[in-house]
Amino acid sequence: MAEAYIVDAVRTAGGRRGGKLAGVHPVDLAAKVLDAVIERSGIPGDAVDDVVMGCVSQGGEQAGQVGRNAVLASKKLAQSTPAVTIDRQCGSSQQAIQFAAQAIMSGTQDVVIAAGVESMTRVPMGSTYKLFYDAGLGKNKSPGLEEKFPGINFNQFAGAEMIAKKYGFTREQLDEFSLNSHRKAVAATQGGKFKGEIVPVEIETPEGKDLHTSDEGIRYDASAEGMAGVKKLSEEGVLTAASSSQICDGASAVLIVSKEALKKYNLKPLAKIVNLTVTAGDPVVMLEEPLFATDKALKKAGLSIDDIDLYEVNEAFASVPVAWLEHTKADPNKLNVNGGAISLGHPLGASGTKLMATLVHELRRRGGRYGLQTMCEGGGVANVTIIENCDWQGDVAQAAE
Repeated sequence: MAEAYIVDAVRTAGGRRGGKLAGVHPVDLAAKVLDAVIERSGIPGDAVDDVVMGCVSQGGEQAGQVGRNAVLASKKLAQSTPAVTIDRQCGSSQQAIQFAAQAIMSGTQDVVIAAGVESMTRVPMGSTYKLFYDAGLGKNKSPGLEEKFPGINFNQFAGAEMIAKKYGFTREQLDEFSLNSHRKAVAATQGGKFKGEIVPVEIETPEGKDLHTSDEGIRYDASAEGMAGVKKLSEEGVLTAASSSQICDGASAVLIVSKEALKKYNLKPLAKIVNLTVTAGDPVVMLEEPLFATDKALKKAGLSIDDIDLYEVNEAFASVPVAWLEHTKADPNKLNVNGGAISLGHPLGASGTKLMATLVHELRRRGGRYGLQTMCEGGGVANVTIIENCDWQGDVAQAAE
């Protein structure tokens, strides 16, 4: 089977709801990261065989095939470049990476951009459901689904609390994890660790034009006392808004190519894709599936958790990565080392490629060999992607030449 290589991975800095990216149309935001991977790699825009774009709320400004619209708004891609928009909930753009890699590995395509976009300010979460329901056009739970799951409202907040209860997590544990997410994000930002992955976005401010280059959701003054003062999401639960992912605007993209494309366009690979896994389990608890998907991915790759040098586990709610740590017995010092969605934001359809941008660049910075990324997703689905640093002792890079 052919091999798939990551040549570049970029993201915008996260924007808070109603914040610095609120004035940017999501199509133009997505076009910005598509242009960035073309410009940074030096590959011709007309060499791209396809664009796979993740987006969850495909309504309003994100309707009408936002992936294709982003291509048409791009300044670097040819009009002849096809695109598709996919929804695997929070893992949409991680699945975009996997679809892109599968196209490369099958030998049917040589250059594919996996990307994601979500403006949670301009297309609010749940709006695509609510607008139709309020207009009397029905709901997504069919009679057949009701028959199998009578009276059950599939709810991620409830699932996150179920995980916390199952593993016996206390509020204090989850608050501590969340506080550390902010502290790591502060250190990464102040240390310049995100500079290689963030694409500046021009924005309008009351003072004039500016560039958005820093994640807006990081709380530089976060404290244990402040965390403890946040109201719980439910009286009987342990989670709060402070231990949940932040609503966020953003876009991200990963350029994935074949070995032949590396040679043809004289490209330097950053990482090789080692394993692509997607599994599904309990749709009610919903968010626990990354634990079991990781087991399967490691087994398929012939690796142990200790072989992995860095882990990116999406911080949808603090209970998810904390449960993942307990289940896998992974080293907590390798997990989300630059912070996660609790501090940096979770722009739904863009989070998969966003996390990959961070994982690729940090893995190379540290000289590690393997990185693992996983996402919990609506419906009890989870993606796992394992990559290998192409500069690790030079052996993988030599194999690609």
